[in-house]
Formats: sequence, structure tokens, C-alpha cells
Amino acid sequence: MKIKQLIKPALLVVTTLGLSVAATAVFAQSASPSGGISAVATTVTSNLTGVAKLITAGSYVAGLGFAVGAILKFKAHKDNPQQIPVGTPIALVFIAAALLFLPSLMTTAGKTLFSSGGTTAGITGTDNFQNSSS
Repeated sequence: MKIKQLIKPALLVVTTLGLSVAATAVFAQSASPSGGISAVATTVTSNLTGVAKLITAGSYVAGLGFAVGAILKFKAHKDNPQQIPVGTPIALVFIAAALLFLPSLMTTAGKTLFSSGGTTAGITGTDNFQNSSS
């Protein structure tokens, strides 16, 4: 059986397991009847950190996998340039770089969107929005 035929079912299994684990944790903690909808919302938001960790770990693993695949494709191109075009390993390198950069991009975007205490540049440096006298 070829590896290409195994990739889609393996990805489907990993995604299904990850989502079922996340859903189980959410529903197991929200089973108490005293909290109502606010308890469910609090549980869901507290469990989103687990989903973020899952995305981060998956991104690192997939990025490393694509990097190894790119190295193997470069070797295959060197052995037989007519069979493997050079664009294939180059595309794999870019995909690997994007996946390895994704966790830091998520961290930066999260701090940009949800952080408090923004600053702006002024004549003397930076001024806090809260302490600005203008």
C-alpha cells in the first residue's frame, strides 16, 4: 500500500480523535445542572487552551514531517531530475516553514488582538493609552 493512500485516513483518524477528546472534556465538565449556560461557556473557553496546544503540537509535527519529506524529495530530484520536478521539494519546504511558524504567529496574533495596555509612539517615545493626557 502506498503512503499517499494512508495519509488521508490517518489524518481523518487523528482529527476525529482530537475533536472527540476535546468534546468529551467539555461535556464531562459541563454536566453539573447548577451552572447553566454560563458554566458551559466558562468550561468551553477554559478548554480552548487544550485545543490551542493540540494545534501547536500538530503544527510542529506536521512541519517536521513536511521538512523530512522535502529532504527526501530533493534527494529523489537529484537521483532522477526527469521524474521529480524541483518545484515539489521547494513547495514542501515552504509548507514546512509555514507550519513551523504557525504557533508563534498564533501567539503574536493573540497578543495583538486581546492584549491590554497598547502604546503609541510620541515625540518623547511611547505613551500609554490609559495615561495619555491629550
